[in-house]
Amino acid sequence: MGKHGEYRPLVGARAGLTALAAVAALILPAAAEAECRLALALGLDVSGSVDAAENALQRNGLAAALMATPVRAALLSRPEAPPRLMAFEWSGQADQAVLVGWTEITDAAALEGFARRIAALPRTALGPETAIGSALIYGQRQLASQAGCWQLKLDLAGDGKSNTGPRPRDVPQGTMTVEITVNGLAIEGDTPDLTEYYREEVIRGPGAFVETARGFADFEAAMTRKLLREVEARQLARAVTVAQ
Repeated sequence: MGKHGEYRPLVGARAGLTALAAVAALILPAAAEAECRLALALGLDVSGSVDAAENALQRNGLAAALMATPVRAALLSRPEAPPRLMAFEWSGQADQAVLVGWTEITDAAALEGFARRIAALPRTALGPETAIGSALIYGQRQLASQAGCWQLKLDLAGDGKSNTGPRPRDVPQGTMTVEITVNGLAIEGDTPDLTEYYREEVIRGPGAFVETARGFADFEAAMTRKLLREVEARQLARAVTVAQ
């Protein structure tokens, strides 16, 4: 947005545009200089409760969700401020590993390459425990390197409650210029109340929410809904509403 000149009373469309610019400047500070509009870290549960077949559904489901037409369109919709994605696997307190490192989604080829790597890489050999709090800490540290982005979001998918390490609710968000939003994807099966657990213990930050998969077979559909909700940039739309 350019600098304002001398004050002149504005009416009609010009006044509306000026009001929109002012609100957008508050909502998206330094948007013109931002490196990206969104940094999204995707954490996949590979604890002992996730067998090889379930892990394949999870990996392939995430790859397919990223390439789903509405998600793909949302990711590629703002080429002047492309989003950045990374994926990691997690289980116990000291068991986290980068699956695919930070990738700037500048075009369809970059997105397809990211999705292909998620589906093709072998599962990381990690411990059997479920340490959601430790996964939170790890994901937040990954996002700390992307503080130039407009939004920082951590996406944790899992099929069980934390059974080791710090309680998720006790993990601080840290002191960052941009607040981190933590969303959850609860894969319900043996733990039918997992959605409520994620809602109470795991998610936090602006607009945080939980999506539910009814088992691993439902993972792709649930992840597609979740990604679309996370990736769609609604802040400017809200600014338009306020300005009108």
